Amino acid sequence: MRPGFYARDVCTVARELIGCVVRHGDCSGVIVETEAYHESEPACHAFAGLTARTQTLFGPPGRAYVYRSYGIHALLNAVAEPEGVGAAALIRALEPLDGLELMRERRGISAIDQLCSGPGRLTQALGIGLEHNGSDLETGPVEILPRRTGAPPPQLARSRRIGITKAIDHEWRYSLADSRFVSRPRPLEARS
Repeated sequence: MRPGFYARDVCTVARELIGCVVRHGDCSGVIVETEAYHESEPACHAFAGLTARTQTLFGPPGRAYVYRSYGIHALLNAVAEPEGVGAAALIRALEPLDGLELMRERRGISAIDQLCSGPGRLTQALGIGLEHNGSDLETGPVEILPRRTGAPPPQLARSRRIGITKAIDHEWRYSLADSRFVSRPRPLEARS
């Protein structure tokens, strides 16, 4: 994905990431769920302004913003909007494609629909960590690849973001409608 793809409204980027592929090493998966975050709202880390932690969020679009959540999980985000605007799309869930055995080993489970059904699960399954923060999502080592050529646009569900306590009314969570790989709670209806 070229940087121009990311240098747009973060909600557009989050929607259009559905159906793209995240690849790291021998493991990959189709993006089935994202959430958008923008500096204008308090659920976004960039709301606090430019800090050592948020520097990547304000940097060039198309970079990985990887941070630790609750001191446990590394979470992968794709920086969006023009440079200087703090915004990113959180990659919430993947449908596993390649490297299933390695993903199972890393996660310690075998159920394919639970390998990457959450932002902390998918980074664990793909071996993505804080060392990938700021890396280029086009050149890697963590890459986001475009949707398959000729694939029909995915049918999306839109709902409120989950796992946050601020700006909870924004319907900035996007997922592939009826996907069994989406994290819980699953959206109730398909809307784009």
